[in-house]
Amino acid sequence: MAAKRKRHTPEFKTKVTLAALKGDKTSNELATQFNIAPAQISTWKRQLIEEAPTIF
Repeated sequence: MAAKRKRHTPEFKTKVTLAALKGDKTSNELATQFNIAPAQISTWKRQLIEEAPTIF
């Protein structure tokens, strides 16, 4: 049986991404802390940086 896919809220994604951009912890440390894959953090960071100009 396949595992259920996790769905993260925008608030959770923002929290993790801002923590990653802050730079106090590595992506691996944050991934362990938030129980997600390090690659997911990289994806969310890239999305935020690419889409940030559309906010203003």
